[in-house]
Amino acid sequence: MFDYEKLGLKMGLEIHQQLDTNQKLFCGCSCNLEDKKPDFNILRNLRPTQSELGEIDRAAFEEARRKLKFIYEAYNHDTCLVEADEEPPNPLNLQALELSLVIASLLNMKVVDEFYTMRKQVIDGSNTGGFQRTGLVATDGHLDTDYGKVIIENLCLEEDAARRIGHKKGAIVFRLDRLGIPLVEITTSPSMKHPQQVKEVAYQIGQVLRSTKVKRGIGTIRQDLNISIKDGARVEVKGVQDLDLMPQMVENEVQRQVELLEIRDELQNRNATVENGLYDVGGIFKDTKSKIISKSESVLAIKLNGFSGLIGREIQPGRRFGTELAGYAKKMGVSGIFHSDELPAYGISEVEVAAVFDFVGASDEDAFVLVADREEKAQNALQEVQRRAKIAINEIPEETRKALPDGNTEYLRPLPTASRMYVETDIPTIKISKELLSEIKSNLPELPKDKKIRIMEEYDLSEDLASQLVRVDKASDFEELMKEITIDPTTVASTLAYTLKELKRDGHDIDKLNIVIIKNTFNLLQEGKISKEAVPKILIGICEEGHSPEEAARKYDLIMLSEKEIEKIIHEIVSSNKKMIEERGSGAMGPLMGMAMKKLKGKAEGKLVNKLLKEKLQNKL
Repeated sequence: MFDYEKLGLKMGLEIHQQLDTNQKLFCGCSCNLEDKKPDFNILRNLRPTQSELGEIDRAAFEEARRKLKFIYEAYNHDTCLVEADEEPPNPLNLQALELSLVIASLLNMKVVDEFYTMRKQVIDGSNTGGFQRTGLVATDGHLDTDYGKVIIENLCLEEDAARRIGHKKGAIVFRLDRLGIPLVEITTSPSMKHPQQVKEVAYQIGQVLRSTKVKRGIGTIRQDLNISIKDGARVEVKGVQDLDLMPQMVENEVQRQVELLEIRDELQNRNATVENGLYDVGGIFKDTKSKIISKSESVLAIKLNGFSGLIGREIQPGRRFGTELAGYAKKMGVSGIFHSDELPAYGISEVEVAAVFDFVGASDEDAFVLVADREEKAQNALQEVQRRAKIAINEIPEETRKALPDGNTEYLRPLPTASRMYVETDIPTIKISKELLSEIKSNLPELPKDKKIRIMEEYDLSEDLASQLVRVDKASDFEELMKEITIDPTTVASTLAYTLKELKRDGHDIDKLNIVIIKNTFNLLQEGKISKEAVPKILIGICEEGHSPEEAARKYDLIMLSEKEIEKIIHEIVSSNKKMIEERGSGAMGPLMGMAMKKLKGKAEGKLVNKLLKEKLQNKL
């Protein structure tokens, strides 16, 4: 779609992975998330302050304009004063530090001599103290990809943020159970140049992490994607979860920036300007049929000179430049905007549109934007739209954006200014000795690519099957099962790699299928009580009704027939198809085999049925 080299595409990844430790990074609280009702709440406000250089962070300033309050849900026994920022942190969790050293070693990184705990500013309310504790563990690693080498710049050990629960009366609600869980932040350099490369790097890093002691499940790993093009701007996309969607997300962001650059050039050609004033156009909509406007306290408008036709221009699939303007307005609490490129619509008539054009003194080359809400909110929202429109004339802004399920993104806040780190004076420096590092490196876990090759050779598996076992994180379960059962490794591997995936896709609760249940199912196969064709049906019975494997086999009539019973059924099938056998001869084998397997319903091994049917057929010919 695009010539990425010509566009100067650059990408970098930030991966945050929770570590599976006994306690949090700076206190003795457990790392489990709570579902029970909190015991008490803590209320805080965000107030931006000047740095030692007299500057105010632009992202913090914008968040403060929203006048948000933060409510932190806490527990008497599962959270403590450290999470509430009412007590100094405890000494660093050394188990977490050692796990981060393992990961750094697997990523070919250079480990620091001393670990310093630092404070990094947080402006979204996700930490009670307004900063996150973090420390550099290693630098200068690398990964090899099909598109070239990618540099792993840094690996940091830090505390996770509080868990965002929702909103309540103008406040954002967080829960302190997640705050302080140890995690590693892995940052690559912006050295990726192709959309498919970023997916490959994320997969490789994910596989390295899975080979170590990290937490699993939804929310335990989070990925942020940095994207920029020449003449564009660096954008940080937060919360990219689906690896398969990453290339599409890059392509959509490149398209967005290319389109915005073309809009910028057109605005400059038109000598476009943005007026600072706001117009009260409520009188025009006194008898409006628009439900949104009729219910609003105030209707305000701004005039955008030279913007006609550009606000409605598509910049991403299904998203227009007007969506960008609306994103800025929505951060001030309004539900959205109306703009002249899309009107008349939404109950707003052609007469009302013409009246607004006339009221603000706009020509056919100009545009206007309306916001209907409480007066203060409408004013703040339109001032944000004005700010974004002014930027559009000159450049693409650096932004933090949220990943959407369709591969697009939406505006969250300005990209924060560069973080200034401050030493955490309550935590002593920790020296990382050569002896400790040597011990860790001599006991590194097996990497996924090495595991794949080994199980291929050791169990005579195909490359596809071994790759899939590693990809779905079932290789260890496979090897554990093979220690206790003697059936064909391919049957076990395909069940773990593909059958479970198919059952989940069909809506079955495969969480009920722990390794003990699966082993007991295979024991039935090993003992000759069921056929391998019966295994998926038994697993479905366990998922749906909670049966044991043997109960499911009996309920669904899957217990194997004796050879004598199988012979009897084959005899009946052959006897009732004499005419076909006479006409087709040995060519009747296929249809007869199909009839037999249908009749036997998985209660006989296909190999045995084939053997008995061949013998019976030969006797008839």
